[in-house]
Amino acid sequence: MMILLLNKMYATELRAADITVSLEEFRMKALAWANQHPHVAYYTSNEIPYPHHGFEHLLAVSSGASVPLAEMSAFKSLRQELQKENQLLCGFLSYDLKNQIENLQSQHPDHVGFPLLHFFSPDIHLYFKQDSICIYSTEDNIASSVVAIQETPAALPATPKAVAVKQRVTKEKYVAAVEQIREHILEGDVYELNYCIEFYAEDVALAPLPLYLALNHASPTPFSGYLKYHDKYLLCASPERFLKKEGQKLISQPIKGTTRRGATPQEDALLQYQLRHNEKELAENMMIVDLVRNDLGHSCATGTVQVEEMFGIYGFRQVSQMISTIVGNLRPDKDLVDALTGAFPMGSMTGAPKISALQLIEALEATRRGLYSGTFGFIKSNNDCDFNVVIRSIQYNASNRYLSFMVGSAITYDSDPEQEFAECLLKAKAILKVLGQG
Repeated sequence: MMILLLNKMYATELRAADITVSLEEFRMKALAWANQHPHVAYYTSNEIPYPHHGFEHLLAVSSGASVPLAEMSAFKSLRQELQKENQLLCGFLSYDLKNQIENLQSQHPDHVGFPLLHFFSPDIHLYFKQDSICIYSTEDNIASSVVAIQETPAALPATPKAVAVKQRVTKEKYVAAVEQIREHILEGDVYELNYCIEFYAEDVALAPLPLYLALNHASPTPFSGYLKYHDKYLLCASPERFLKKEGQKLISQPIKGTTRRGATPQEDALLQYQLRHNEKELAENMMIVDLVRNDLGHSCATGTVQVEEMFGIYGFRQVSQMISTIVGNLRPDKDLVDALTGAFPMGSMTGAPKISALQLIEALEATRRGLYSGTFGFIKSNNDCDFNVVIRSIQYNASNRYLSFMVGSAITYDSDPEQEFAECLLKAKAILKVLGQG
């Protein structure tokens, strides 16, 4: 194992011959070792083929303080931080940062308590490759860290005893809210609105990392991730990309359109065909594509925003989804923060027109979204980034023992409340299963 000093970072490439366990077992040991630290971020695509690829396979760890960002001037503070010399930043932007982009407020209770934004600069981070592991550290401690990792018992998937999950909004109230949204659509306030409901459990003691591994096994997705922020945890099985930046190129891939997987290849193909030709689902997806094109237009050069793929159908373990890909080139006078603020919060989780949808979401929903429908990802030293949409995710506060997850669907005038409710339950299926509810 040769350790080099590259650009102020110690680095090595670890191969199977350099360690006493397999590379896969080393990864599971590394996760358990990382989880002993106050700041952990793990990202994986689960090797699922995806246009522009899913997350890089990355584990980042820090024992230091978070990056000092001012919550009340979040984007200005983030811009100042990105002008400094950072190797890598890992973290998230919460949904309620919308209030700093538009004249909006959030009054609903938030029992998990994530901050508006959080990033940390890792002391050590690992990229998992097919036949090697690249390790980078701010200190000359890679050799001792490799030894410590190999001595740590591997993390294993595990589910808690059945968790008493409650539903914040009853089916009757859900149906009534959907009817209210249809009235707003009829009156011209919005064309489409993403309405979400919370499932929660109180006084829950669980081990977040084993539960995340169980969730990732039950529902592998291309933007899966695990975040530890002291006593707060995100267990994320997201299939959706919010924004990726590669040089001047921006990529956004909104999801609108969902169906269950079939019991046989023939049934699965039929369900996917029906999704691809469902006029309501196509209309929903098209509205969000138009919204995302407009969002990217705030920071991209004129004429560069293009729809690379429209209505792509992709199958995941639990559901098939309709995904479109929109790209554009960032203007020379714009930066990553401009790109983020121009597109945040993501249109697939709000509706159109966006500001009206955001106002109605606040009026109709019963829970503050917090990190749900925010974004989790990383920013590299050159300000390239990859951020997902925080959906299909469990949030957990280990101090107050509160567990929460939310699901939602896009409501249009043609929406059937019963079918929309069934779609919410379908999206919740994998999480409910690992929580012992199905």
